[in-house]
Amino acid sequence: MKVDLQQVEEAAKELYIRALKLLPPDVKQGFDALAQRETDAGAKRMLGTMIRNIAVAEDSDNLLCQDTGIPVYNVWIGRGVEMDGVSGVALKEAIRRGCARSTREYSFRSSIVHPTTRVNEQNSTGRGIPVINIDFAEEETLVIEMIPKGSGSENNSWLRMAIPAEGVDAIKTFVVDCVLEAGGKTCPPTIVGVGVGGTADLCMHLAKVAATRPLGSRCEDAEGAKLERELSEAVNLLGVGPQGLGGDSTCFAVHVETAATHITMNPVAVNMQCHSARRARATFRPTGVEYGY
Repeated sequence: MKVDLQQVEEAAKELYIRALKLLPPDVKQGFDALAQRETDAGAKRMLGTMIRNIAVAEDSDNLLCQDTGIPVYNVWIGRGVEMDGVSGVALKEAIRRGCARSTREYSFRSSIVHPTTRVNEQNSTGRGIPVINIDFAEEETLVIEMIPKGSGSENNSWLRMAIPAEGVDAIKTFVVDCVLEAGGKTCPPTIVGVGVGGTADLCMHLAKVAATRPLGSRCEDAEGAKLERELSEAVNLLGVGPQGLGGDSTCFAVHVETAATHITMNPVAVNMQCHSARRARATFRPTGVEYGY
């Protein structure tokens, strides 16, 4: 299957605006499930307001949130995908162009600035931005996923290099403490992403992968899946609630991703997605491009 750079650029452009406007079905279902279980009257009203906001945004063709986020693109290159000798650098540049075009052509806010001068180029790009992660897959497809990572959730990210003697209890305590410290700043209910193991940088990456997984998915590692169940229950007992105003619905779920680590290490990281857990995906197949979540 051949894919050219113009197709990649167009997909990157389209994915950004789709992600900003259309909430994935699994997140909508997550809202409905929380609203049914919520016992606090105020929290139930808050969830209802959030659900109405989603409907208004879609009906009026507007953004779900004013925060257009840091653009993150995840790319999976499948077996048999041909790009006519295109380098990884050229692939990233095509995505970068699509990201910039989306901002200009759809006229939404650029949230990206230089870290010290705070200069905004008004095109959602900058040095190292968009974030582009490239991996490989077995299927004969090219998949591009776009995630606008909002600052409310991203500002509340943590890494702890625990020691093995502290065991699993240290992981659980750290995650619960992080959610409690974040309070309403992450715009809950959230998806709490937890990375366990690896190196410091890999652990943080795993937390981001976990936070952006679809609701209903499970960690492939049995021990990680067990942690997900235990932590989801613990977090929703905190009483933080929607927007930090109290209630049962502090998180949609806790997602965990694990990696092997060093015998003297026990790293754990937390990264969250706010209630507007936005993402969009384009899948290139021999028959054409399919858009989804």
